[in-house]
Amino acid sequence: MCGIAGWYARGGRPVAETVLRAMCDTIVHRGPDDQGVLAEGDFGFAMRRLSIVDVAGGHQPMLSEDGRYAVTFNGEIFNHPALRSELEGLGHRYRTNSDTESILRGFQQWGPSVWARLEGMFGVALWDRHTRTLHLARDPLGIKPMHLSFQNGGLAWASEIKALVPVPGLRFTPDPRAMDQYFAFGHVLAPNTIYAEVTKLEPGCALELEPEGEPRLTRFWRFAYRPAPSARESEWIERFRDTFTQCVRRHLQSDVPLGAFLSGGVDSSAVVAAMQRVMSEPVRTFTIGFSDAAHDEAPCARRVAEHLRCRHTERRVELDDAATILPRLASAYDEPFADPSAIPTWYVSRLAREQVTVAMSGDGGDELFAGYERHWNERLIATRRPLFALAGVLAALPPLPIARWNYLRQRLAKITADARLPGTFQRFFSKYQLAPRAVRAALYRPEFSARLEAGDELDRLAAAYFPASVSSDPVENLLYADTVVRLPDDMLTKVDRASMQHSLEVRVPFLSHAFVEFAATVPVELKLRGGVGKYLVRRAVEPWLPPGILDRPKQGFAVPLARWVRGDLGAYAENVWRESGADDAGALEPRAVAALFEEHRAGRADRSQMLYALAMFALWWKGRPR
Repeated sequence: MCGIAGWYARGGRPVAETVLRAMCDTIVHRGPDDQGVLAEGDFGFAMRRLSIVDVAGGHQPMLSEDGRYAVTFNGEIFNHPALRSELEGLGHRYRTNSDTESILRGFQQWGPSVWARLEGMFGVALWDRHTRTLHLARDPLGIKPMHLSFQNGGLAWASEIKALVPVPGLRFTPDPRAMDQYFAFGHVLAPNTIYAEVTKLEPGCALELEPEGEPRLTRFWRFAYRPAPSARESEWIERFRDTFTQCVRRHLQSDVPLGAFLSGGVDSSAVVAAMQRVMSEPVRTFTIGFSDAAHDEAPCARRVAEHLRCRHTERRVELDDAATILPRLASAYDEPFADPSAIPTWYVSRLAREQVTVAMSGDGGDELFAGYERHWNERLIATRRPLFALAGVLAALPPLPIARWNYLRQRLAKITADARLPGTFQRFFSKYQLAPRAVRAALYRPEFSARLEAGDELDRLAAAYFPASVSSDPVENLLYADTVVRLPDDMLTKVDRASMQHSLEVRVPFLSHAFVEFAATVPVELKLRGGVGKYLVRRAVEPWLPPGILDRPKQGFAVPLARWVRGDLGAYAENVWRESGADDAGALEPRAVAALFEEHRAGRADRSQMLYALAMFALWWKGRPR
């Protein structure tokens, strides 16, 4: 695990080693153990290393024996042993035990087609010194980041945006359309960033840049559903157990201490249970809890850990010092990022780093195996559309002092509203939003609204990101959208930045592309059975876990945000907005923002999510490069 950065200025403009070192100085947290730099003429790249595999021999940049190729790399290659065996069979002789060398020798053997052979999480920069061609690649699911800025005829790249700032002559102009996306979704959708001049290399893509001409972008992996031979449910359960356990086993390669995040939910429990089955020593597990029971999963995590005989550590946290934690979070993301679950991710990463350098996570299980309520709602909409006229009548009836009735009313109202949208992808973006366009428009200044695209926002997004369905089943289309958009842009970004701030590598075995390809063959009726999501996962891991642990309702990595905002966080959000100068961004109408804070203070409405988004926007605005 590392942080990488580089600059191909082109045109004979020299790249100074001091610039490369300054770029790396901004991301020391990603790699506190080692640093390497290569600068030659108008090209240079560098890295910061967190030593995980082959601690002594994995220094980067790594050069091929003939000196033609040099590589820097952020991540881990989990099929490195198999690649090494294959390449040695083809005549290659390794000098190290590092997975970096498998990338280097694989490129020598297969050229850019090596990217599709790598099972892992990675952002790679490879330099061909003979042709002076730069090759960049990002892993299939977007677990590791890669930011790009093509300005002044050259290309700068880095694991984090902050590492681009030392490059002379680069501009960082806030993009109004990206600001609108932030207030819509709590973050900016790839390939965009908050800056007009900076983009993200998308998952499963590679880029080539020669001494002259434009960059060439290619896609080497694409999510696709594939029919599998028919099999009984019991056979699918065994296939899941075997495929998942072998994937977890490959993810365990490490020369430093390793553990796992454990929430007590299905996915993290499945990861820890699989680890326990293949490891010769107790799994170290880490849990964050909260004082209010509605958000506290620590008791369930403790029960799983005791059943699996883990070395368990848990800690209860509160947001007692927002003025310290939130600025550090804002700095970690380099863009406004309003997912409040970044807070517990920050804390659990800090806790885990006290004992280990690598932690496993259960991210991806919900997106691959239909773990959210919206997946079941999509099935209802697809199969029972004629019933929604009656459902709409029931949803319109008044509330009663009966909790179950009111829950049913609210759910019917949500589903009937979704059913009126034209398709799955419009429903995906609608559910994804923090605030729909009409709500945002009431906050925007007229001159800001005038700079945004007209027309139906949901239709436009659906057409841009999903020009065609990938499946005849709407639930599979929704799972696809979750996997290729929400996971890399929100969930995986959240985990990468929060964990790397503590120099902790987090691995996500559910999102090995080899396992994703298996999941894409599982029939949807084994993912969503009745009202139960992740049906196959539950059936497969149930014997490994304490009785009844999988029966509780899904919680997710939620935080008591409303309570925090009613306390010190609300006052902090208002103060930081006023002091940051965020009004100068020209997006929000000051009177509308003041009204939000007033509604919160008076208790007339719960605006906790939007106030948190305002605080994170203000912190980004205050710290952005000028």
